[in-house]
Amino acid sequence: MSQTSTILVIDDEPQIRKFLRISLASQGYKVLEAANGAEGLNQAALNRPDLVVLDLGLPDMDGQQLLVELREWLHVPVMVLSVRASEAQKVQALDGGANDYVTKPFGIQEFLARVRALLRQRPEGQPAPAALQLGALHIDLASRRVQLNTQDVALTRKEYAVLAELARHPGRVITQQHLLREVWGPTHIQDTHYLRIVIGHLRQKLADDPTAPRYIITEAGVGYRLAAAEA
Repeated sequence: MSQTSTILVIDDEPQIRKFLRISLASQGYKVLEAANGAEGLNQAALNRPDLVVLDLGLPDMDGQQLLVELREWLHVPVMVLSVRASEAQKVQALDGGANDYVTKPFGIQEFLARVRALLRQRPEGQPAPAALQLGALHIDLASRRVQLNTQDVALTRKEYAVLAELARHPGRVITQQHLLREVWGPTHIQDTHYLRIVIGHLRQKLADDPTAPRYIITEAGVGYRLAAAEA
């Protein structure tokens, strides 16, 4: 991903905007700023940024509503950056179209790493990648084949379905409810124990240590994401 990517920061706190502007500019990004929702919509429409960083607590509208409006026409990654830490708020934002959710206060190195991961993602509306290479792990969605260190990995239908759904959105947080709905059906969106069991089996078969995961990363209480491939 080119270091000339444009990032729009929508946040009503001047000190946060200044901190992010300095941090992002130091990495070569062009930074646009907006202090409220209306200004953010205008900046997004005029400049078509490559990534949006969105606070939920805006003075003129709720960030969740702004996210819905952005998603009607803007197909770039959106990272929510908010003091709202409840599971319900995170799930609402992620199901509403956010690609990632970071709570304040936050570490700048993790924030920058998440920015890089989001910028590596395919734009919404383009076909999912036919194959992904994540270190020693190769996922071929076209042939439904998974290999680790060039050796085939035998997966059950549910295990493959969960891994494939994560692989269609590399680097993006996928909520538990979304995975349960897509893999088990709408009557099972509360059956999180099914998902935990399958994730556990996947990690065993992929030799993915849950305490230091290389492939499947847990977003506590919200869902999972597959590590983004290096550019």
